[in-house]
Amino acid sequence: MSMKLPFFNSKKMNTNELSDMDNIPKHVAIIMDGNGRWAKKRGLPRIAGHKEGMDVVRQIAKAASNCHIEILTLYAFSTENWRRPKSEVDYLLRLPKEFLHIYLPELIENNIKIETIGNFDVLPDYTKEAVNYAKEKTKDNDGLILNFALNYGSRFEILQAVKQVITDMENTELSLDKLDEQLFSKYLYTTGLAEPDLLIRTSGEKRLSNFMLWQVAYSEFWFTDVLWPDFTEDTFIQALNDYQQRKRRYGGV
Repeated sequence: MSMKLPFFNSKKMNTNELSDMDNIPKHVAIIMDGNGRWAKKRGLPRIAGHKEGMDVVRQIAKAASNCHIEILTLYAFSTENWRRPKSEVDYLLRLPKEFLHIYLPELIENNIKIETIGNFDVLPDYTKEAVNYAKEKTKDNDGLILNFALNYGSRFEILQAVKQVITDMENTELSLDKLDEQLFSKYLYTTGLAEPDLLIRTSGEKRLSNFMLWQVAYSEFWFTDVLWPDFTEDTFIQALNDYQQRKRRYGGV
């Protein structure tokens, strides 16, 4: 087990590095990519990259909280990740338990609320128990929402929403003329959460990989070649500053 590190240190990050404190994205989503490549470059097993990436989650959650971001959604395990070697899948599904075992006291102390999106039911019991315990312990916190996408796939999410809409129509709980984008959004995993203002992807890849396809329709995208284990608070601030230079028109002029 890793030595316990402070989730938040006494020195707050200098948010003056942001160009506009009045233009902070409410919701930032991150596709954390590059753990395996980071490990391979160092002659290490892939799980070493995932372990290193776990510590980066701590740093970026701290940075997001200090910047007064309301929601930080992290793509932790996708529905496609089951195709990886069993040893790697097993490790990835144990990471939430390890992360929360180390950092949950600091999360609670610093008013962080744990949430999840994804097909939760099919996850191993040890993953579900750790996450459910953390969600229960932080349910009354009203600071940063640290939202983990676990066994998440956007196409599955949308398909399940469509099936539920059809079921509700068949049960006369919903009429076709009432269905619009706003109502449909309530059938998604992210109901009650603001849509992402900014989507970050690390490691140089420039695709969504089945992540929040409905929710990022008007998000700003920011890509970096930096591998996730090398992603720092400074890189995060760089992404926020770039976001602040953009004009969001939502299809208008």
